[in-house]
Amino acid sequence: MAVVRDLRVLLRFQGFRRLLAVRLLSQGADGVYQVGLAAYVVFSPERQTTAAAIASAMAVLLLPYSLVGPFAGVLLDRWRRRQVLLYGSALRALLASATALLILGGAPDWLFYVSALCVTAVNRFVLSGLSAALPRVVDTGRLVVANSLSPTAGTLAATAGGGLAFAVRLLVADSDAAVVLVGAALYLCAALASLRMARELLGPDRELVRPHLGEALAGTARDLIAGVGHIASPPRREAARALAAMALMRFCYGALLVMLLMLCRYALSSTADEGLALLGLALGVSGAGFFAAAVATPWAAGRVGPGCWIAVCAAAAAVLEPALGLPFATVPLLVAAFVLGLTTQGAKIATDTVVQSSVDDGFRGRIFSVYDVLFNVAFVGAAAVAALILPPDGRSVLLVVTIAVIYGAVAVAMARFERQ
Repeated sequence: MAVVRDLRVLLRFQGFRRLLAVRLLSQGADGVYQVGLAAYVVFSPERQTTAAAIASAMAVLLLPYSLVGPFAGVLLDRWRRRQVLLYGSALRALLASATALLILGGAPDWLFYVSALCVTAVNRFVLSGLSAALPRVVDTGRLVVANSLSPTAGTLAATAGGGLAFAVRLLVADSDAAVVLVGAALYLCAALASLRMARELLGPDRELVRPHLGEALAGTARDLIAGVGHIASPPRREAARALAAMALMRFCYGALLVMLLMLCRYALSSTADEGLALLGLALGVSGAGFFAAAVATPWAAGRVGPGCWIAVCAAAAAVLEPALGLPFATVPLLVAAFVLGLTTQGAKIATDTVVQSSVDDGFRGRIFSVYDVLFNVAFVGAAAVAALILPPDGRSVLLVVTIAVIYGAVAVAMARFERQ
């Protein structure tokens, strides 16, 4: 396979191997930590979980990415990136250990969320540092392949970390704190792995650093505003439409995920452990849908065009989501998890393609920062809306029908744009 061949070539670069090891450990720890949080918030037998609590947890996990992300690059151009990986990973290990102690001590929810918020805020710097460092460890000719394979490997590591967390929680120790401590140990391993790289290996070059932090931050804000203006201009309307469609589909996916969490916790299981196992199975099936999208989308979008493929994905979700969701039964919901994983990721890949091909190179980075903000804010907003609609057991015909209508509207709008 071409992917295996490309990865084998990249692994010949010592710096790439060591940077990839840090990514795998770091994102694997993210998967463990996030499942540990979800298990504590949703599946602790002693806690009465609500949709509002789930929405709060999602906000803690995702909003730092949106608020810190656009400005992280400014600091990463001032600090040695190897040191960011080292100290960032060590700090996350310490904060994750503190989270475990808060769980054991039955601390107030606000203190628990502050601890988790700090971990996820530091994550943004580490992930941005991993991406910014990549050109320093591979040659220019292989950079595109490295940019494709390295984040994909990280996503797989996060999925594997989530699987490890489920295994620890269900098979080894019936303790959310134990799961979070496993994540802390992996963060510490990521910090130690970063020591295998020289301090100066990952940059930045000192002569390229902006002299004043305030000036750099203000410049970043101006750049983001200019990026919004760029994508709103008539030549880039296709990219703006694709971003709007993707934000709405992300909103739908987020609302349905909250409903799934509530169903697994109450309606479809008799115990917290049984619900946690069902959630793990559903997320694994959804992950399979993401993988299927990665295989199918290049072929499908190549034949009908990325904009039309977004419309097809939205239309499929509009039809299948109520058909599979309204019975509120386990097997149809698992099928729906696969379908929504495929359609959501398929639309995202197509949106990435539209943005990359229609936005000027000088604005591309800024547009993807805006994209990242839209992506996560839509997800958190969906959780908040779901918290207002969902009943205690998660069964909501209104939510399922509303989401189907949104999917249908996206499909119709994108089809009209494509015809024009």
